[in-house]
Amino acid sequence: MGEASAAAELERLQIDILRRISALESSILPESSSPSLPDDESQTVSRLSAILRSGGVKDFSFKRVAPDYYDWPLESRRDVLGASSVDHLCKSIVLVNTQASSDIVDCSDRNNSKYYVVVVQYTARFNAEAVKNFLYSLNEGKIPKKRFNLRLAPEETSIELTGFEHNAVTCVGMKTSIPVILDEAIAKLKPDFFWLGGGEIDLKLGVRTSEFLDFVKPFVVPCS
Repeated sequence: MGEASAAAELERLQIDILRRISALESSILPESSSPSLPDDESQTVSRLSAILRSGGVKDFSFKRVAPDYYDWPLESRRDVLGASSVDHLCKSIVLVNTQASSDIVDCSDRNNSKYYVVVVQYTARFNAEAVKNFLYSLNEGKIPKKRFNLRLAPEETSIELTGFEHNAVTCVGMKTSIPVILDEAIAKLKPDFFWLGGGEIDLKLGVRTSEFLDFVKPFVVPCS
């Protein structure tokens, strides 16, 4: 191994050790229902914290991550956040119903919306067909199944609707009140505290699942 590659390997090991130390420190700190906020509390953190508190959510945490966070393997992301497992790492994606009737243009009808935000695990494969079947059943078959075709919304549409950039999307404090669908697998996680986007690309939000359910009131659907 050459000097350059040896130095690179040493740096990688040092970074990994630091992440593990951070995760260990998080795991031995006493649990508290008081929200945990990053030292450099931003306007986004302040705004979303106020929204969460006003909605009765007490057990949540914001954590700032490195700029190259999304280049890391899930195990390293888990460690730096102090998440219980890689299955506790989740993302919010904006979907558009491309086959909705021409009169369905917004999110005013929760049961038959033009857009939905789906929260899924990074370790899961999203099943659009399951959501399609759920919405068909939700509307008691009164809307033809062919009128439901959920696809990833264009990035500019997602930003316009949520106010959040790619990799920053969260279903808390969105510009538009978009109905939320939570994958049932997340609701079953133990312990019941999961992580998702926090409104900024390098900001993550951890939240108690039961409080999230009470506040966001998502549809809980097996969709992975």
